[in-house]
Amino acid sequence: MKALKPLSVLLVTEGTYPYVGGGVSTWCDSLVRELKSVHFSILAVTGTPITTMKYVLPSNVRHLRQVPLWGSEEPSEYILPERSFADTYTNRTETTDQMVGKYFIPIFEDLLEDLVNPNKNAPHPEVIHRLYKYFRRFEYKTTFRSRLTWETFRAMLLRTAGQWSDIAEEQPNLFDVITALRWLYSFLLPLSVALPRTDIAHATLASPSCLAVVAAKYEFGAAVVVTDHGIFIRERYIALSAETFSRFSKRFLLNLSAYASRVIYACADQISPVCDYNHRWELRFGGSADRIKTIYNGIDPGVFTPREKPEKTRNRPTVVAVARIFPLKDIETMIRSCAAAREEIPDIQYIVYGPTDVDLPYTQKCRQLIDEHSLQQHFMFGGFHPKPHEVYNEGDISILSSISEGFPYTVIESMACARPVVSTDVGGVPEALEGFGIMARPRDFTSLAQGVVQLLRDHELRQGLGKISRDRVLLRFRTTLAMTQYMQSYLALSGRQAQDVPAGAQGAYA
Repeated sequence: MKALKPLSVLLVTEGTYPYVGGGVSTWCDSLVRELKSVHFSILAVTGTPITTMKYVLPSNVRHLRQVPLWGSEEPSEYILPERSFADTYTNRTETTDQMVGKYFIPIFEDLLEDLVNPNKNAPHPEVIHRLYKYFRRFEYKTTFRSRLTWETFRAMLLRTAGQWSDIAEEQPNLFDVITALRWLYSFLLPLSVALPRTDIAHATLASPSCLAVVAAKYEFGAAVVVTDHGIFIRERYIALSAETFSRFSKRFLLNLSAYASRVIYACADQISPVCDYNHRWELRFGGSADRIKTIYNGIDPGVFTPREKPEKTRNRPTVVAVARIFPLKDIETMIRSCAAAREEIPDIQYIVYGPTDVDLPYTQKCRQLIDEHSLQQHFMFGGFHPKPHEVYNEGDISILSSISEGFPYTVIESMACARPVVSTDVGGVPEALEGFGIMARPRDFTSLAQGVVQLLRDHELRQGLGKISRDRVLLRFRTTLAMTQYMQSYLALSGRQAQDVPAGAQGAYA
């Protein structure tokens, strides 16, 4: 009897594993390490080509391809490093305006028809596969630089702009159209990568950069899994509300985000949010209830264990946070809560562990706020910590001030260390914390400070919540439970993969 080939999974990440730390990267690292019998290929979408690996990849990661969206004059250098200069040159010379007009423009027009009004038009995922097949034959950069591509894009946006709004300020100018085409060029770049044949295509969020999983479904009959930590489209709404882009540009980015989410959810064989809270968004953007299966994040309670506070914090009331310093974590509200709590507990200190270079202007804004409240001796940035399991035991409690979350590791890690949590009531946090910690309204530094003061002053409450919090993690949020569910999903989906190959999967350029 012929031995079965190992199960293969294409894992598509964006701005996370293996180049950036954080909760999603922690989850990715657990997935590839725990599922040792699975052969993983990783398509890692990054912001720029200049990156440093934050994780040592295990041996079952058989392939890694970085796709930088920005900062590369010659994308093929990173995306197709195995292709020789001669082959690239030949590919480029074959990508003439005649070929662009004959093969690309019809696909591009179909894409734009779906893109300009994604909440009205039903998605057509096969368009993504047609793009992928086109870029297997013709050169990506040359195609987007074609006069025909520009004219088609400009005509489509000008024709449909009136459908979006009749307000003059929301109509695009030349700069808006150029910017929108540049964005589209970057976000579709992963579709120019030669994907490995795979049984499962697993996206870590439903974003434009993860559309490669759709191509894998049509190209190989791969089953598609989407794990939603946060909800991409929701976080785009939040992020764009603070941007200074024109109204047209904001609408274009939101349409692109909504389009990608709808296409990926439509193709997904299983949508696995990390909390039930995410269901409402997945259903709204085209997921169906029968394909949604929550799989909570898990941690190793043998690593995250309660210990005594170290000497450096032992004699001082200490609040610990683990967070990247950027707007979604709302560190400003955390700083203000420290100022308010200090009025009740004069020697209180907050220590925030996490990278400070994710959003340098925001970090500087936070430092200025610390100075304004004279908190230099009370609110400190500890930077990246290589052993997060030690961090929580430095404090009496931990804190989370985010305005958007999925199911954050920081909450269950702190709970496993018997350090009760004060958190904003966002995302899936209540599914872990309700009855086991204190929750406050988002952006409400007063109620956040009240929770901090209550736990620091009430030793009995703090100790009691710490004990039952660890018990809850042992019962529901262990790594082994989460990874068993992913493995079961992979096996079930690959078992019915053969009859799920979509029609037209061979494409025009097979």
